[in-house]
Formats: sequence, C-alpha cells, structure tokens
Amino acid sequence: MNPLNPLNLLNLLNLVLLSTACGKSGPPLPPLVRVPVAPANITADRRGNDVELQFIVPDTNTDRTRPANIERVDVYAITGPSTMTDEQLLKRGTKVGSVDVKAPKDPNDTVNEDEPAEDAEPAVGKGLDQGAVAHVTETLTPTAKIYVAPTKDDKKKDAATTSGPLIGPPPELPARTYAAVGVSTRGKRGQWSKRVTAPLVDVPPPPGEPKLTYTEKEVTVTWTPVILRTETATEPVLPSRPLGMAAPSLGYTVYDVSTDAAQKITKAPVDGTKVTDARIAWGEKRCYVVRSALTVGGMTIESDPSPPACETLTDTFPPAAPKGLRSVAGEGSISLIWDTNAESDLAGYMVYRSTAGGPMEPVTPSPIQETSFTDKVAAGVRFVYAIKAVDKAGNASEYSERVEETAR
Repeated sequence: MNPLNPLNLLNLLNLVLLSTACGKSGPPLPPLVRVPVAPANITADRRGNDVELQFIVPDTNTDRTRPANIERVDVYAITGPSTMTDEQLLKRGTKVGSVDVKAPKDPNDTVNEDEPAEDAEPAVGKGLDQGAVAHVTETLTPTAKIYVAPTKDDKKKDAATTSGPLIGPPPELPARTYAAVGVSTRGKRGQWSKRVTAPLVDVPPPPGEPKLTYTEKEVTVTWTPVILRTETATEPVLPSRPLGMAAPSLGYTVYDVSTDAAQKITKAPVDGTKVTDARIAWGEKRCYVVRSALTVGGMTIESDPSPPACETLTDTFPPAAPKGLRSVAGEGSISLIWDTNAESDLAGYMVYRSTAGGPMEPVTPSPIQETSFTDKVAAGVRFVYAIKAVDKAGNASEYSERVEETAR
C-alpha cells in the first residue's frame, strides 16, 4: 500500500471538511442588543437659580419594538458651546440627575410597533412608567457656571481639555446645555435627546404681591411692573448680548400655586401687567404668583416668585332678572309664563304677588324649575305679579317686569 503524499492528504482533508459542513449553518450571530430611543419633548426652564427639566421617558427601542429596554434616564449638563458632541458632554459634563424607570423582565420579550403593547410582558419594578413625564431639577452653583472652553484641536477625539473661567467673553451668550439619555438594564446607553439650554445671565427681580379680583366668569390677576435699573445702579440690569442678537425683553409669567403642583397660566411671557383665568369653581381657594421673565438670545429666565395672592372664590353674583313675563286670566286662576334664564348654576324661580298696592309676597315657598305657574285666586280681584331667578348659592335676581291680571 502506497503511503499518501502530502498533496493527496491535503485534498482528503478538504473533502472531509466540506462533507461535514454540508447542510449546517455558520456560527451563531450575537444576540440583538436593544437600547431605548431618545427621551422626547425635553425642555429646560430656569426659575431663579433652579433649572427645571422635563421630558418623556422612552417606551420604545431603536428597532421600534416595545417595551423599551430601559432601567433609568440620566441627565447631563455642561456650561460651554452648544456644539459639544454627545461624547464630550458625557466625558466633560456633569450628570445632574437620574430617573428610575420600570424595566421589562425579559428585554427580548417585545412586540413590534404595529402590534398591541398588551401582547408583551409589562415593565415592572420601581420608577416611572415608560412613556410618563419625568422631572429633574438642577440648582445652579458657582461650579455649574464655570465655562468649559473648547479644545484647540477639535480633530483629536480624546484630546485633553481645559476648564475654568473663560479668558475673554464666550463665543455665544453664557448658557448651560442639557441632554438626557436612556440606559438599558445592562448599562448600555440609547439615543441622546436633543439639546436644550438655560441662560446663565443675572436673574431679574420678582414683582411685588399681585392683586386678585373675580367675577362669575373669570379671575383677574394684576401686579406692578418691575423696573430694571441703569448700569450705574446695583439692581440687576439687562444683559449685554453678542453682536446681531435680538435685544433682551422683559415679560411676566403667572402660576396657579393653589396646590403643590404649580400650574402655569400664561403659555408665554406677557408684556402687560394683567392676566385672566377663566377657571371658576365656587368654594375653591386660589393662590397665584407672578415671576419676571427675561428673554435673551431665544432663552428665557424667570425670577423667583412674587409673594402669593390668595382668595376663596365665593359666589355673590345674582342671576339676571327673568324676562318676557306674560299673564293669562282664567276661571278663578291666573297663569304666568316667562323666558328661561341662561345661567348654568340656576336653582329655579320664585313667584311674587301683591294686591291693592301692597308689598310683593312670595307665592312659591321655594324655587320652582318650570318657567310657568298657575295661581288659584278669587275672581274679580286685580293682582300684580313678578318673578325672581335664584342660583344654587342662594343669590336672587332683581324682580322681572311686573304684570297685572284679574281672574274671571
């Protein structure tokens, strides 16, 4: 038997390898790593020395499956150019807050975006629900206001950088930049939110205590305007701005602080010193504060709140007098009919009667719902009638016009 030469041995080995690989798949692919989409609708509002951030917790992964593979949302901030990259923000910025989020037990147990979310296992654990609105507040410190200068060599990805007070003015209005990112159950970051900024200029002074008045239709809040001093005074002044930037403007925002969850009444700063609130609820205590709002470079900074003005809304407003009163004489009776009042809190109507110039006396012991009434009276006697409208708070209107009638 002739021994195999090296060439034949190599061919035999290749044949064996090919035959054993026939019909079998290649090495398994690595498992898909799901990470959350970017937190949505992020906003940053500076009020006094607090920057209040709000965003929507992701509920979807980047591959459009749900629920999101997310354990928390981290919020980062940096005082520097708004052109800082995500990597620079992560490396050189500061994590100013985290929000825990309910996470799925199995990140791979998901449904596609066109499938019912109920088909997947719900997220569990501590924290906010996915898709909920989250809040993070940073209180600005002197350190937070230190400008982080950009590197001279922007092309070097990991170049060393310097931080500290900027020599000369920054290239844009001093501001602090924020962004949020979801973190998966295995510590993988998802997509970053868009950037939002808060100005670092001086806070304007707040207005004094506002005044409240109200009618049955609306509450009116008024206040005295804030006067920003000249450059020679010690009070806050309008900040200087880079060339070409719009001039700063001062307005006001109004908040309902009747509960712990303050509600902004003004969608945007108003120029005047009066705001109305059409939400009327009798017996409810209302408290309002006003903040000065300085807008510069497209950013707004609000002052500390004014002292609150509070009032319990009490219905002391009578309904309108009924109109269109008519009478019809009958056999031993007089029938009355009148127009319906339009008030939403109307309790009913009281019917009044007098004879021979005497005082008006109530015929009905309590308000009636109908806009008609038949009075059984003696024939041949002339009577005078009038109607009053009464609301649910017990306020009575003036008398309607009067009619005179005699039963047959």
